[in-house]
Amino acid sequence: MDTISAPATDPADYRDQFIPMRKADILKGLLDGGTLPDLEQQEKFRQLCRLLGSIFHYEYFEQLERLRDDYFYFNPQLDMQTRFEPMVLDDAYADLTDALTKVLKGANFVALSEREIEEAHRQRPFLRVNVKAPVQDFRDVRFFRRGRHKARMPLRRWFGLYRKSIDVEVFDDVVLLVAMKPMSAMKHKWELRRMSERGIRPGAVFIKYFRNIRHMDLATLFPNVRVVMSRLDRLMLWIPAVVLGTPLVMKVVSTISVLIIVLGFYFGLWAAVDQQQFNGALAAAGALTALIGFLMTQWVKYERRSLKYQKQITDNVYFHNINNNAGIFDYIIGAAEEQECKEAFLAYYFLLTAKTPPDQAVLDAQVEDWLKKNFGLDIDFEVDDALAKLERLGVLQRHADKLSVLGLDEALARLDHRWDNFFTFNRAVA
Repeated sequence: MDTISAPATDPADYRDQFIPMRKADILKGLLDGGTLPDLEQQEKFRQLCRLLGSIFHYEYFEQLERLRDDYFYFNPQLDMQTRFEPMVLDDAYADLTDALTKVLKGANFVALSEREIEEAHRQRPFLRVNVKAPVQDFRDVRFFRRGRHKARMPLRRWFGLYRKSIDVEVFDDVVLLVAMKPMSAMKHKWELRRMSERGIRPGAVFIKYFRNIRHMDLATLFPNVRVVMSRLDRLMLWIPAVVLGTPLVMKVVSTISVLIIVLGFYFGLWAAVDQQQFNGALAAAGALTALIGFLMTQWVKYERRSLKYQKQITDNVYFHNINNNAGIFDYIIGAAEEQECKEAFLAYYFLLTAKTPPDQAVLDAQVEDWLKKNFGLDIDFEVDDALAKLERLGVLQRHADKLSVLGLDEALARLDHRWDNFFTFNRAVA
């Protein structure tokens, strides 16, 4: 199964780059700060932000089309009999994962490492069960998360007699990509048969978007997850079964020979049976019936408890699932556009209003301090990416390590020229 790289920083120390505030809130906060007191300047800044948003929206449209085209080959809704050449599928899958990773990075999602996922799998304080997902069914599994916060959750044990609250880490947004094995990678016929019974097309790719997922619940998001009861639960079922079932078993064993003799009489194997043997056979039949009933009761208890835990997992997925498969693309493209805009707004504004040109480190600190002061956000502002966007659009100027931007009038003209030149067919007509 393929893996993907994660941030080099330790997860416990990693600061998010996600800015959860809306574009409108960021823009209002900047203009309410008073650094641009002139109403005309404020209106020009609004128009500049509008132009930036329009440019990013157009540029991301190409990414959206790319995702849709590549995902066509892996859509689970395709007919089960649809087949494509292996080389076509390999190229499309590589392009799909590359495009999706880039868009998610633009939306400030972070890839989770295999170590983080395994750690989450071991932490199960709210369920006394283990969860298992047969990874042999998958070609690739990738988790991405964005934003995180602490939540206090009640923990109950011993039928509610023991209670306490613990702090758990909750991811604001989680995207899961699960690629099923293609037919060419299946070594056994039973793999294909099992997949067909579940209505899954070989090679299909499932993309799931979740919100507010506890770190310890990541393993429950797999599409084929199943519960495995804990050792304590199994003991609670087996101990009563052994204690109460042993006398029944002994009674059946001790009288089984009599029951066989009586059955032989009715089937013509023996000539006659006496009353004592007949009474013993009735007792044996009663004990055997009681034993079968007891075993069925224990099995029903096992099934009931398993279904109870399975329901908890199902509820966790159902109530936190936001979007699925191709429907996710519009959502994450919009999220990526939103993040690009907010980063560009902040970088341009603080460079525009700076009394002296700052260097990159000073700009980074200014933006982070402003976000913390105005919105209470302790984030790692992605200053490299913000400056790269402004430089690509031609509104950033570098003087050694000092940074500045074009004035509002010149920047508006530069961005308007770029917008007008996305298509130039009308010039040929004129």
